[in-house]
Amino acid sequence: MRGADERTGSLFSYVDLEARVRKDHPLRTIRGLVNETLANMESDFVGLYAGIGRPSIAPEKLLRAMLLQAFYSVRSERHLMERLEFDLLFRWFVGLGVDEPVWDHSTFSKNRDRLLEGAVAARFLAALLAQPKVKRLLSTEHFSVDGTLIHAWASMKSFKPVDGPDDPSPPTSGRNADADFRGTTRSNATHVSTTDPEAKLYRKGPGMEAKLAFLGHALMENRCGLIVGACLTPANGHAERLAALAMIEPHADRPVAVTLAADKGYDAADFVNELKTMNVRPHVAQNTTRRSAVDARTTRHPGYAASQRVRKRIEEAFGWMKTIGGMRRPMLRGTDRVGWAFIFAAAAYNLICIPRLLKDAA
Repeated sequence: MRGADERTGSLFSYVDLEARVRKDHPLRTIRGLVNETLANMESDFVGLYAGIGRPSIAPEKLLRAMLLQAFYSVRSERHLMERLEFDLLFRWFVGLGVDEPVWDHSTFSKNRDRLLEGAVAARFLAALLAQPKVKRLLSTEHFSVDGTLIHAWASMKSFKPVDGPDDPSPPTSGRNADADFRGTTRSNATHVSTTDPEAKLYRKGPGMEAKLAFLGHALMENRCGLIVGACLTPANGHAERLAALAMIEPHADRPVAVTLAADKGYDAADFVNELKTMNVRPHVAQNTTRRSAVDARTTRHPGYAASQRVRKRIEEAFGWMKTIGGMRRPMLRGTDRVGWAFIFAAAAYNLICIPRLLKDAA
């Protein structure tokens, strides 16, 4: 018998969000990890809020909503609030009831900036990795480091001279006027972006196009491929090596030497010598176009070859963060905001990987 195509309403509706989410849904395990992490950050949240005044969005709900934004590639806060309005799965994960109103997108953004001031993203990543069941997965001896280009939310037309206007092309009608840069020389020393002054003109490689960008850096442990450190810096030629030294230093304070794998861009005498003084073995790929700073005593060991194989897994994290986590060109401006989002995306990537790793380890 054919069913009738008509909408039937009921006087009362009883919707149990817990029952609507199936028992084997991947977000159940992730939500458990997130709740344990947020519970351990209670003291961090207390210091960010005043004791009096109108209650704000709970930081726990705010962070859960931002994780969903990374998991499901939600492009903006406005779109995220729309999904929270009708998506029962989103409401269940965040902790909103069926009848609770959704926040305004501008209110959500204002509360997110409060978490930026408290460096909550880095604390969230550290608290996640400090959980005993997660900590058992991590290697404390072998690490890999790499950097990736994060495109700034700024147009090349905003890159203008510091000392005055420079418009070589005649004005045209419309909001997005035409511009002709042919024959003009632009550099970070003489020009700055009016949209995002902290973004720098950077070329990823010889013969490639220069773009306004930042550099994101990540430190990966080699056993399971989880990100144990992340930061973002202005784009320049020395940022990758300086960031690598800063991220590996807390892990190098141990009697047994640790290893750090990296690509040939890190093959510089100053960087390799600095690692040795920190009791870190530089498993850096040799740059064969010039004299390498990595000697044969390092490359002859089987561990060096193993580090070179495993270090490429860090590209999986960068790939997920850009294609899924929204870090290819985040709609944020400034090193602080983009850096906060980059570190939080690294934590989101770990949350995607950890449930599978825990299942395999069981």
